[in-house]
Amino acid sequence: MHYLSETLYFPDVNQANRDGILAIGGDLSPERLQLAYKSGIFPWFETGDPILWWSPNPRMVLFLEELKISKSMRNILNKGEFSVTFNQNFRDVISYCQKVKRDGQNGTWITNDMIDAYCKLHYLGIAKSVEVWQDDILVGGLYGVDLGHIFCGESMFSLVSNASKVAFIVLVNHLKNENYKLLDCQVYNPHLESLGCREIPREEFMRILQQQ
Repeated sequence: MHYLSETLYFPDVNQANRDGILAIGGDLSPERLQLAYKSGIFPWFETGDPILWWSPNPRMVLFLEELKISKSMRNILNKGEFSVTFNQNFRDVISYCQKVKRDGQNGTWITNDMIDAYCKLHYLGIAKSVEVWQDDILVGGLYGVDLGHIFCGESMFSLVSNASKVAFIVLVNHLKNENYKLLDCQVYNPHLESLGCREIPREEFMRILQQQ
């Protein structure tokens, strides 16, 4: 385990332990967060705990052409009951991601400090959000970090059924049109697997990440 100081530095991702934890400490400054994501690393910790930095092996990703859209979801999209925007309500999206309860989870890893940190990244044009609206009410969305060729998804929420799926699908189609290489989903999740995401070796993820 590497303990970070004020120096802007991360060890090589291959030094992560079996669980994927690479380092502890440091801060959530925009400069450190940008270095982390460009290095294949992300923060993940709970309120009251020190900052933990992760680079799991394997890595959960979506190759954009492998997106799976069920027939029922296609019908929902075609009905047009939702509208979707980009980067209109970043703070509201990340705040809902913090507050909305999820099955099997007692709390959230999105601390207030994390919200402030990612809002700073959003101000710099690096962290971005997708908002899903129903009758002009925000009912779903997601946010993540945009590296220009890879979008690193962080979290998503739904206040009504399928709203987060709509955000995910619209984002993936946007990334396809902009010739992104993949969507980083970080760690395995059965819901994401149902949408076409799969695990790849960290080495393969890092190779794609380092391509420009």
